[in-house]
Amino acid sequence: MLDQAAQLKDQLLEKIETAADMSTLEDVRVTALGKKGQLTELMKGLGKLDPEERKSTGQALNQVKQAIAEALEQRQESLKASEMEAKLAAEKIDMSLPVRPEREGRIHPISQTIEECIAIFAEM
Repeated sequence: MLDQAAQLKDQLLEKIETAADMSTLEDVRVTALGKKGQLTELMKGLGKLDPEERKSTGQALNQVKQAIAEALEQRQESLKASEMEAKLAAEKIDMSLPVRPEREGRIHPISQTIEECIAIFAEM
């Protein structure tokens, strides 16, 4: 069982390193640590072992699980950083473009009428 855990660790770490995007990384996480994941299945088999074997195998599986979780977190951070860099590179502002034209406003008819009335009474 320890050999299976070591092989599984190597396979999963390789898959994590080759994950190109977040969805692929999430698929690897579910495959490894999900409810029906490979590592979870190995942990379910601990109950069938002798107490001595269970202790050593359990510790080894927990170390594998921790290593996988750390690798997933590191890869997720690097993928997020690279996605952010790509997004920032794509969203450049062209400063040489002309300014957007602003709409010309008009005085409200009531305000215009009031101003005309004031002007008329001011002349009187």
